Amino acid sequence: MLAEKKISIDWIVFGAALVLAVLGLLTMNAFTGQDSFFAKQPVWIVLGVVVFFGASMVDWRFLRRSGIAAGIFAVLILPLLFLVLLGHEVKGAKSWLSLGGLGIEPIEFVKLALIIALAKYFSRRHIEIRNIRHILVSGAYAGIVFILVALQPDFGSAIIIFLLWLGMVLFSGLSRKHLLAIFLLGAMAFAGLWMFGFHDYQKQRILTFINPMGDIRGAGYNAYQSTIAVGSGQLLGKGIGYGTQSKLRFLPEYQTDFIFAAFAEEWGFVGVGMVFALFGVIFWRVLRAAARGASNFETLFAVGILCYLAAHFALHVGINLGVLPVTGTTIPFMSYGGSHILAEFLALGMLSGMNRYSRAAHRDALDREFSGGYDR
Repeated sequence: MLAEKKISIDWIVFGAALVLAVLGLLTMNAFTGQDSFFAKQPVWIVLGVVVFFGASMVDWRFLRRSGIAAGIFAVLILPLLFLVLLGHEVKGAKSWLSLGGLGIEPIEFVKLALIIALAKYFSRRHIEIRNIRHILVSGAYAGIVFILVALQPDFGSAIIIFLLWLGMVLFSGLSRKHLLAIFLLGAMAFAGLWMFGFHDYQKQRILTFINPMGDIRGAGYNAYQSTIAVGSGQLLGKGIGYGTQSKLRFLPEYQTDFIFAAFAEEWGFVGVGMVFALFGVIFWRVLRAAARGASNFETLFAVGILCYLAAHFALHVGINLGVLPVTGTTIPFMSYGGSHILAEFLALGMLSGMNRYSRAAHRDALDREFSGGYDR
């Protein structure tokens, strides 16, 4: 029998995530006036906290059953298909659904659905992962999402999807020759996108990445202003509300895509070190959850969450530091927005809920999973 805990709240990971959310909120508070970001974001944070505690109380073992993971994935894919076919562009992309005046970004929840689907798939086939067929099948799951998101176009999320899939496949035991084949396919896909998929402004962003100073008044403007904001923070920062690059609107999208730069300008190197430490705590707790997973499914799910959060963090920071092309990527918990906040707190809440299963029962649960005990 699986031993269960009545309460399974990971207070450390919750505390780190909540502090990051508050730090992001403080950065938005420096730009009140006509902006409503600071007024709206606390609502999303409170809802995220409610989602976290609610998810911590759920018995997530039902996700191991055959058809459940695939069903969740299929249902959540439908909004992405709708957006591509019938969605309206907002800021150049068809990424948002309007529900009762609220803007919902479906891809944030599809990322979790993809993690669940891949964790289920690999948990039953990890021994055969070196078989190219399983790599291709799992790649088809991610490929569907990748294509639908790229068509919006939202290349930031498309990159996250690829990194998420790659991380889970590597953890499952991908062979080196298959890894080389994947990178070759990726290079071919990039060449195809360059010729037939990318818009002119997206090509210009990539060219600007190679030569950032080539067009600082045009495609390179955002990255240039971001690096100025980060560098001007120096050791202790300019203080909350005194970030001139962002407060005077030289830094665009300070509340979402460039909130790290806005934060670094006001808090300096010390504040950036604090943010890195908080993310380090979250990554450590997610890794701990992976090590204590009651079965391969829980372990692979935690690995997927780690890839999801780490990819967002690395891309956002890299973009803000000017070492990666601008793709429009939020940083977990800090950036403005409801969809990603809810999805991120839901992910951590699910991990807390999975901690209810005793680590001592890992072997028995694993044996039942491979014998089909959870497939009824």
